[in-house]
Amino acid sequence: MKLARFENGGVPRLGVVDGDGIVPLDTIGIDHPDMIALIEGGQGALGEIAAALASGRGERLALADVHLLAPLRPRKFLGLGMNYRRHADEARALGITVPDGQLWFNKQTTCVNGAYDDVVQGPTTKLDHEVELGVVIGHAAKSVAEGDAMAHVFGYLVVNDVSARDWQFQSPTITMGKSFDTHGPIGPWIVTADEIADPAALGIRCIVNGEVRQSSNTEQFIHSIGAQIAHLSAAFTLEPGDILATGTPEGVGAAQQPPRFLSPGDVVRCEIDGIGAIENRIVA
Repeated sequence: MKLARFENGGVPRLGVVDGDGIVPLDTIGIDHPDMIALIEGGQGALGEIAAALASGRGERLALADVHLLAPLRPRKFLGLGMNYRRHADEARALGITVPDGQLWFNKQTTCVNGAYDDVVQGPTTKLDHEVELGVVIGHAAKSVAEGDAMAHVFGYLVVNDVSARDWQFQSPTITMGKSFDTHGPIGPWIVTADEIADPAALGIRCIVNGEVRQSSNTEQFIHSIGAQIAHLSAAFTLEPGDILATGTPEGVGAAQQPPRFLSPGDVVRCEIDGIGAIENRIVA
């Protein structure tokens, strides 16, 4: 199912997307204070929702009449650098050293933004787009073997890892350049893991002002999702609702000749097959 957080009449609510409509959970007798609480409910919570929907209970609102919010603010928002083979190649062409292992960084969770909300440029002159598959952790993972890791995935969403390149390269941690307020659009909803047969075979695209800038497939991953969870959980516990942004494909603005950065007025659309799309306007 597709689980969303939305605003209707100024009140944030949780709902299940059904075609061009959405069923608020509070109208089918299911009450969770937030998306993380729902995720923590696991398969039991999903089964309860499915049963309630099957019974025909609940109100159905048109998606066009509600404002979709970011599905959640995670406890941790972690990004993996250079995880697509051809993106690693374009990084090498820029003189950037590509590590042999996984290169992770933090996006501060205050950067989280809605699927269709404006992205504020902020004090950068080198604003860039990075479409990414986001993995939402379902239950706590610590010292998990790669072969067992996918059992810890709750679902997937679209991420635009908006990056301020000039700030990014001022520090080896790159966190500041990845964490400006509004620079973490996610959504448009969480697609539960059972809906995605193979997360390593998904078409992924970024379109700026109608022009395709990035187009690839998650089969280009260098490090699989299972390997990512195993690596991170060797060091610290991944918690329900944590988001892993799994890397971006080739075609980022910084790698163009000459570089092509985003400006106020640009509209950035990020799409992943089987999940959906987010679209954000850049504003000053």
